[in-house]
Amino acid sequence: MKVIFAGTPDFARAALAALLQAGHPVPLVLTQPDRPAGRGMKLQPSPVKQLAQQQAIALAQPRSLRLDGKYPEDAAAAQAAIAAAQADVMVVAAYGLILPQWVLEAPRLGCLNIHASLLPRWRGAAPIHRAIEAGDSATGITIMQMDAGLDTGDMLLRQSLPITAQDNTAALHDRLAALGGQLIVQALAEAAQGRLTAQPQPQEGISYAHKIDKAEAAIDWSAPAALIERRIRAFDPFPGASTSVAGPAGVEILKIWRSQIDSCVPLPDADKAEKGQILAVSDAGLRVACGAGSSLLLTELQRAGGKRLAARELLRGFALQPGMVLGRTSPPQHP
Repeated sequence: MKVIFAGTPDFARAALAALLQAGHPVPLVLTQPDRPAGRGMKLQPSPVKQLAQQQAIALAQPRSLRLDGKYPEDAAAAQAAIAAAQADVMVVAAYGLILPQWVLEAPRLGCLNIHASLLPRWRGAAPIHRAIEAGDSATGITIMQMDAGLDTGDMLLRQSLPITAQDNTAALHDRLAALGGQLIVQALAEAAQGRLTAQPQPQEGISYAHKIDKAEAAIDWSAPAALIERRIRAFDPFPGASTSVAGPAGVEILKIWRSQIDSCVPLPDADKAEKGQILAVSDAGLRVACGAGSSLLLTELQRAGGKRLAARELLRGFALQPGMVLGRTSPPQHP
């Protein structure tokens, strides 16, 4: 089956690789324009573009697909390329541009989307992060027939995947990307045999995975420890959960990469501690007071400009002590 592929990040690259390995001809790939990245902020091709170039596949990188939008020349060029490809179907995975109706109707079988959730739960931009943050026990991949709505199309295939208590977004992303590749290959095989059936999404259980904002990175220590622990995993690798620590030398930002729910016997007066206060320091980590009378053990941290370190290694060069309060934006006042 001849496939046009539209996608941008590593999640999409895995799907494109699976389609190519399965032998589907891909005459055209659409991906986002190159973006500045890295310390030098040089223009970098997307992971999908890199794979397409390696396979000598024709590329289109329109800034928009709206013929009546800001970049009509880009949309017109993309329209011509799509028409010339004469594909049976377009497969879309984390592309990043809204597809107008003319795109949805261009291929014979329309556009199929690989979505990283069990729809209708977690429609939207950040389904992997939000599933971990919410404490979901499972997520998965839905292959969907795209329509004009936001992830509202009929479901074609759906397969679940457990979320473990250790999963961060990076680990879960990779498993879902591999599953997405497997399912889209299966979907095209069933479509070729006329065995692919569409099922409308239920109206119950709809939720939206809003895009991750960098402002969410700052830890709110008044939240329960369980929620903070999930957010730390959800925001790894981006944007990375962070907190400030104020000492005599000024305020410093720490990234928190790993933590665990503290099961220790409560320390004396721990319930009276200020939220964010360091209750104890050991080789195991920093024990920090959180909301609802809970505490969290921080086990992997990173100073600005430094590397991720286990707590015991970080403490060798950074004097964090009980009584210090994380989240403060000014040094403590001494009488």
